[in-house]
Amino acid sequence: MKVIDAIRLNTEALVGEAELEERLHGSKPLRVKLGVDPTRPDLTFGHLVVFNKLRQFQDFGHEAILIIGDFTTLIGDPSGRSNTRPILTKEEIRSNAQSYLDQAFKILKKEKTSVFYNSEWFDKMDFEDCLKLSRKMTVARMLERDDFSNRYANQAPISIVEFLYPLIQGYDSLVLNADIEIGGTDQLFNMLVGRALQKDAGKLEQAVLTMPLLVGLDGSKKMSKSADNYIAFTDSPKEMFGKIMSISDETMWDYYRLLLNFTSEKIENLKTGHPMNAKKSLASSLVGQFHSMQSAERELEQFEQVFSRNKLPDDMPTFTWNSLLGDEASGPLFEIMAKSGLFESKGTIRRLIQQGGVKVDGEKQEDPNRELFPRDGEQIFQAGKRIFFKLLG
Repeated sequence: MKVIDAIRLNTEALVGEAELEERLHGSKPLRVKLGVDPTRPDLTFGHLVVFNKLRQFQDFGHEAILIIGDFTTLIGDPSGRSNTRPILTKEEIRSNAQSYLDQAFKILKKEKTSVFYNSEWFDKMDFEDCLKLSRKMTVARMLERDDFSNRYANQAPISIVEFLYPLIQGYDSLVLNADIEIGGTDQLFNMLVGRALQKDAGKLEQAVLTMPLLVGLDGSKKMSKSADNYIAFTDSPKEMFGKIMSISDETMWDYYRLLLNFTSEKIENLKTGHPMNAKKSLASSLVGQFHSMQSAERELEQFEQVFSRNKLPDDMPTFTWNSLLGDEASGPLFEIMAKSGLFESKGTIRRLIQQGGVKVDGEKQEDPNRELFPRDGEQIFQAGKRIFFKLLG
């Protein structure tokens, strides 16, 4: 397969393909840019799609330019948003950035990755520099973006500073002389601004390569932490395996294609077998990649024990009544579950109960406030298909 064909694999759009193909024939390694804003401490499998493409360029001998958008995070990327993003402190951004790097090198070759923080150049700019940059774009051009035009039509607030975001992202490409920029399809406008700024400065324009947005666990929305439909790089083997097994069969094939880089031919071969076996293989492969194959084998065994043989997992967490509730004579169901530390929030627990997803000793629970009491022996709690724990009285 030609290099350009391999690069085009799984992409949505490739702007500047002819120039890119010409540069690929040169002797100089290309500078391939990917920017990430550390808005949260964890990378998700949605990020894995673009990180896989960046790693592919590394494997072809090119230089990965990873930009940690510590300055752009102060603004908040408006792409795909119907409202303004919350503001983070510099301390939160710094902490998230370090977490991002630790996780990014699970995919990228560290020795072939150049890391930059865009505050390195933006902190040196004064207000006059900002005004000069702002003159490069018109309001009319900004309103060509669907997210801005929709918010404007719906009279939803748009901060002036959000208009600056595409210019600032594009300026990163100008400073670093990027040959290629990759990102999700929602980043197309921002990346094209980078091309425009390079052209205006008399430089070679970067090629722009967009990747599909990975569908989340719900099978409909883009994977994101705000939609609570994500798989994180840092999920435990059990969480990761269970989440992957929860996706629909239709979604599974996209995961094979975008996360494991399976070709259409290989996917069609998989479709001749049973979907459950294919999904187990997908979960095992991804858990093995982020943890170990031993972890993947253990989680597969536990999954089959619970779902195929209708047995309880033998590695469920165990708590005592005193460790969760001290000397209390009783406690509401949702409070006991919350104190286990196995759930994101009490709101999550209440929703699970209201949706009929919680059982105690095999009995479905309907009231989050139901009082439970300590007793001799054990009580088995099950939440959804993945979370089990044992409470000793």
